[in-house]
Amino acid sequence: MSRSPNPSETLNLGWIHEIARAESSPEAEALYQLNQVSAPQQAIEESTVDFLTDLRAYFQEYVRLFNSLSDSGKKFSEIKIFNLTQGAADFMLYRNGIKLIVANTTHGVIQISYDRHMIGGSVSAEFTIPQAEELLAQLGAFGTVFWTYRSERVESDQVAKHFFAEFARTTREPKKAKPSQKVLLEQIKALLQEQGMSLD
Repeated sequence: MSRSPNPSETLNLGWIHEIARAESSPEAEALYQLNQVSAPQQAIEESTVDFLTDLRAYFQEYVRLFNSLSDSGKKFSEIKIFNLTQGAADFMLYRNGIKLIVANTTHGVIQISYDRHMIGGSVSAEFTIPQAEELLAQLGAFGTVFWTYRSERVESDQVAKHFFAEFARTTREPKKAKPSQKVLLEQIKALLQEQGMSLD
């Protein structure tokens, strides 16, 4: 038979202390009410930092595992992760001249955007990069904060998995066809053209 959980072990009961303090000193209640006014904005700010910190932790683990597979014989460009100085928890991924920037751009908004890095004075044009996306903080019942992507509620692990996979695919170096494959491809195209068909 399972025992009932002890409420003091599972609940945050600090708010009861605030109510009890207000009983003995009503002037403290006025201060408590002032704090309540800024509570939604503060809750969103704290949730933003927490969500970004969670995202970064997932991305770090994905980068570590992805790069370890390169070391085990499957040679490909490694992904790097860097802190950004603009925000408390902003960061970016980098590979093959492409950056994925994850940053708190305004109150309650986390933007996930791509940027090309200049290499030798020119921008690498061989990669097609997706448009920027936004995660929006929403204030729920009783002051809880949750995050949405394209109007759907999301968790940090879902967001990290989706954007890491997209970044890895987007920054993958295109395979160059071997000369013998090019000749074969040209022969196939010529045969198809004779039949009035095309690969294009």
